[in-house]
Amino acid sequence: MTQRIIGFLLATILVIGAAGVAWAHAYLDHASPPAGSTLSVAPSTVQMWFTEAIEPSFSGAEITDANGARVDNGKPQASQTLMRIGLKKLAPGEYTVHWHVIAVDTHATEGDFTFTVKPGAVNGP
Repeated sequence: MTQRIIGFLLATILVIGAAGVAWAHAYLDHASPPAGSTLSVAPSTVQMWFTEAIEPSFSGAEITDANGARVDNGKPQASQTLMRIGLKKLAPGEYTVHWHVIAVDTHATEGDFTFTVKPGAVNGP
């Protein structure tokens, strides 16, 4: 009887442990500019914070305008849960941020969000 209880407890621990590992993906927590925002000042960078630490060598982002032209300044900088990428001077319009990250636990995630720069907006610092 004791062996059955021990076996049951070990099996339960394994199931709970495996479920915890499956939840350890790095998802976008928040961004600046915020997803879906409309801005009066065009940003000079996009910053994204993730729910888990990311691996900088295997993570990246591309920011494009409505025509699909890239408006970022190339490879982003990443450290722990933050990724930052510089932008060229932005004209009014809608921009799409496509990000892809690999968490330090090797799980890959990706996503997209948009932001809009209002007509008459000035470029930020």
